[in-house]
Amino acid sequence: MSTVIPIEKAAPAPARPLAELVLPDRVHTSLYTDPALFEQELDKIFYSTWVWVGHVSEIPEVGSYKTTYIGKQPVIVVRDRKKDVRVLLNRCRHRGATVCEHKKGKTASFVCPYHGWGYALDGSLRGVPHPESYGEILDKAEYPLVNLRVEQYAGMIFATFKDDIQPLAEWLGPARKWMDLFMKQGGGYPVKIGGEHRFRFPGNWKIQLENTTDGYHFPVVHKSFLSSVDAQTERMLNFVGGPGYVEDLGNGHSVMVMIPELVDLEENLDAPIPERFVELAEELRAEGHDEQAVRRIVRAVGGSGFNLNLFPNIACSMAFFRVLQPISVNETEIHHAVILMDGGPAAGNRARLRMHEHFQGPMGFGTPDDSEAWERVQKGASAGKDLWILLNRGLPGEVQTEDGLKSDVSAETGMRAAYRQWLKAMTA
Repeated sequence: MSTVIPIEKAAPAPARPLAELVLPDRVHTSLYTDPALFEQELDKIFYSTWVWVGHVSEIPEVGSYKTTYIGKQPVIVVRDRKKDVRVLLNRCRHRGATVCEHKKGKTASFVCPYHGWGYALDGSLRGVPHPESYGEILDKAEYPLVNLRVEQYAGMIFATFKDDIQPLAEWLGPARKWMDLFMKQGGGYPVKIGGEHRFRFPGNWKIQLENTTDGYHFPVVHKSFLSSVDAQTERMLNFVGGPGYVEDLGNGHSVMVMIPELVDLEENLDAPIPERFVELAEELRAEGHDEQAVRRIVRAVGGSGFNLNLFPNIACSMAFFRVLQPISVNETEIHHAVILMDGGPAAGNRARLRMHEHFQGPMGFGTPDDSEAWERVQKGASAGKDLWILLNRGLPGEVQTEDGLKSDVSAETGMRAAYRQWLKAMTA
């Protein structure tokens, strides 16, 4: 159980009641621009629900760690001496300095650089310099690094400041089956994160949250990307108007199925190998992989045919993780983490890296165009005083399913799902 330092709630109240800002088919532009709303979001959403903090492959051994943020609070994700995963507030209990500044690494302990207080991997305070000055008034057991509640699913690590919310599995709900499908990108090997790149854009975090299950923008924003691929890939990615769909999975989560035949990467292995992967298949055969393994690896390299959005901060997007970190009401940091096959063939992992660079990389065709669009949305949010963001696409065709609500692949069902959860959390 976590020992949580109370969050201050000193932010001014928004100008309008929250229920008037989120309607069934639209949201008010102030959700992008109101600093008071942003401060409430940190408390009501990021500090009050399950937030993704990492993947188990990032901390494979005892002492392995990474640093990240939950909202604006710095945390350390670390594997302790019992091989348990811990998420610790990155703040010395003495005078508040961070005890770790590296993005990732391996260590035996954390030592505050200011006064030398030393902490074990589980956060317990092990020693202080010159303890005699404290006499009998310092009980080290009372001053561990703050441990957050931690749970995992499908190798993905989530943490929360709250001890009294539902278990992670219940929170994820129907999204779990999509997480299982997404992890089949290992092609028979475990999935691992193979590095990431980070950038910031001048816009609100929810603008990016909307993007992951927004198929409507793809042929417009990513026209240059579509012109850079072979004809077979271009036909496959022209999915607007196709048989795909978007589905609300509850609790703000949603999935956009763009290429239904690539939902389960272990099915249809007898299908013809796409032209762009023929050389890779030949290289794998030459390395001694049997035909079944070759087809499984090649199919995994291409990525899943869907994007999964997990509210509030993580997207499983075709072949990578996209993590958002709110910085301010009008600034957001994005982490794009490429997914590789842990122990898989070098040729397959090379192909995945080249695909990632082609779209998500800083010199790629996709991410720069996306971030330009996000920036323009934030700029446009300053035009007018009482305007709305329309989220009504696909409403006429929306139907109830076992898992939630479903509409066509270009529908704004995923956005409506996220804002319903936003309103529920903000008014809880």
